[in-house]
Amino acid sequence: MAQYKTDAIILSVHNWGEADKMVTLFSRNLGIIKAAAYGCRRPRSPLAGGMQMFSYLDVQLGEGQRLDIVRQCEMKLSFKALREDLDAMAYATFVAELVLGLCPERHPEPQIFDKLLQAYAAFSKHNPRIVALAVAYQFLDYTGYQLNFDTCVVCSTPIKGDAFFSLEQRGVLCSDCKSPGSDAFSDKLRMFIYQLRELDWLKPPVFSVSGGDLVLAETLLLLYLQNLLEKPLKSLAFIHQLSMLPGAKKM
Repeated sequence: MAQYKTDAIILSVHNWGEADKMVTLFSRNLGIIKAAAYGCRRPRSPLAGGMQMFSYLDVQLGEGQRLDIVRQCEMKLSFKALREDLDAMAYATFVAELVLGLCPERHPEPQIFDKLLQAYAAFSKHNPRIVALAVAYQFLDYTGYQLNFDTCVVCSTPIKGDAFFSLEQRGVLCSDCKSPGSDAFSDKLRMFIYQLRELDWLKPPVFSVSGGDLVLAETLLLLYLQNLLEKPLKSLAFIHQLSMLPGAKKM
């Protein structure tokens, strides 16, 4: 059985059998890898500490017929804070699930990998709701599924000021091209989404946003993702449960 090494982030973990786990890894140079970690739930297993959600690892795997097998791992970053804060964990899980939905197996996505590491670090330092929203819009840009906010999707006229938006046409429309199903789309909301798409979590700027624009940006994103992925994201149910708690962040 051929073996290989890579650095990878754990995107999902499921208990399997009495002492094993099935994990989905995201490697910078290999993309998404599904693997089995045999015996990792035993207390003395050398894999026990590493096979946790969000862990960033140096990992050695063996090729298998259906699943690769985790042989060894060394922790690079544990992102333990994401497992200790419910809000951060919920939004980080949403981002991980989005990677799984947008990226095919064994297809490297280095920009998304690097942005995911930055996002995981940012979740414990900044509002996790804003972090998740910004990263999701950026992931769409990296994968080619982006929405068009700069020019009219019909006539290509540069958009200045208020406009209209069509989810079906995946972008903004000028007043001359608006369709019966399009919605009013303010320049303020467009500029906020543009800020999210350009946001650098290594040097995050200071900016403010109204609650109304935040909700609209989220609603637009989630409607588009549901249409794009053709299935609901399971993590949204967890976020919704947390949103019922007093003072919770919503999405």
